[in-house]
Amino acid sequence: MKLARTDYHIHPNYSIDASPIRIKDYCFRALELGLVEICFTTHVEIDPVRREIDNYVALNGEKIPVLNLAWLDNYFDEITKAQEAFKTDSLKIKAGIEIGYCQGVEKDIEIIVGNYPFDFVLGAIHCLDHIAISSLKESPNYYKTRSLATMRADYFTTLKEAVTSGFFDCIAHLDLYRRYGFKHYGPEILTIHRGVIEPIFEEMARRGMGLEINTSSRRRGLKEFHPAKEIVALAAKAGVKIFTVGSDAHSLEQLGDYIDEALAFLKQFKLTNHVYSQRRAIPCL
Repeated sequence: MKLARTDYHIHPNYSIDASPIRIKDYCFRALELGLVEICFTTHVEIDPVRREIDNYVALNGEKIPVLNLAWLDNYFDEITKAQEAFKTDSLKIKAGIEIGYCQGVEKDIEIIVGNYPFDFVLGAIHCLDHIAISSLKESPNYYKTRSLATMRADYFTTLKEAVTSGFFDCIAHLDLYRRYGFKHYGPEILTIHRGVIEPIFEEMARRGMGLEINTSSRRRGLKEFHPAKEIVALAAKAGVKIFTVGSDAHSLEQLGDYIDEALAFLKQFKLTNHVYSQRRAIPCL
């Protein structure tokens, strides 16, 4: 039986760290790749300490503050037009967002999520102590000055807060710290989740939250997806039943990257890929 090919993590030209590729161009490429459903997840960072660094989105080629919600009106209008344009092509197009979580930004998240009809709200931890651990350039500023134990406490405390905040449908690239942290901490970083992630997964299961299988790690030279196999197994054991797959595409060439492998990976665990509509998870059976 052929698995439904979906990509639920795509950054169009609204994300300031993405290529200037329009939503409709991603849709044309999705058809070429045989994807049946895609979700756009514009990247939003709202940490006030980083206001002048990355609290922006792009609108018509110009950077604007992320809390100037005019961009969201434009974003939803563009997605609605794409849904209409591609409805006869059997391509489902969903409106999502990826929000970088840190403590103290709850009111701003509420403003964004509470006022727009998102299908899918993806939560992510890109920064620790206001430093982007997702960045090749910035991450050494964090890793070189913190012990592995400190990083572990920082990351999983923030993750727990993100989960219990109630804002997110799904958690993105859960062990993102592997991307650049391995260089600084070595193989010990691969097991820091043990003993701390299990209760977090139990809470995610209780809330009916999803866990993303993010394939971007593969194009960065890592052997496993985010999160790694052991972490996915722990999620399943804790009762997490909702999973999504996403390429984390920031360019047209990255759309659909390793999606077939990610779907096969879920199948290996007897887990089910999901899509979302109006914040509700729907299994791809």
